[in-house]
Amino acid sequence: MNALLVGLGGALGASARYLLVVGADNPPAATFLINVFGALALGIVAATTTDRARLLIGTGMLGGFTTYSALAVDTLQLMKESVLVGLGYAVFSAIAGVAAAGFGLLMARSLGGTKQ
Repeated sequence: MNALLVGLGGALGASARYLLVVGADNPPAATFLINVFGALALGIVAATTTDRARLLIGTGMLGGFTTYSALAVDTLQLMKESVLVGLGYAVFSAIAGVAAAGFGLLMARSLGGTKQ
C-alpha cells in the first residue's frame, strides 16, 4: 500500500512539473521556482502530516514534482553561456531551497503543526 501511495503521488507530481516546464519561456527559472516551492511545501508537509499522507504528498507528489536532475542539467546549460551564471544558479537554488524548507517548517509549526 505504501508503494502505491508513493507511486500515485509521484505520477501526479511529475505530471504537474512537466506541464509547468513544457510551456515555460525560461525552463531554468521554472525549475528553480518548482524546486523552491516544493521545498517550502515539503517543510509544511513534514511538520503537519501523518505517515501515510507524508508518503503520498511528500515522498510521492513533491518528490516527483521537484527534481535535482533538472537542476543539474539546467545548471550545465546555463554554464555553456556563462560559468558564473550557471554556478550562481546552482548555489542560489540550494540556498533558496533550504531557506524555503525551513520557512515551511516554521510556518506550519506556528500554525499548530503536529510534528516537532
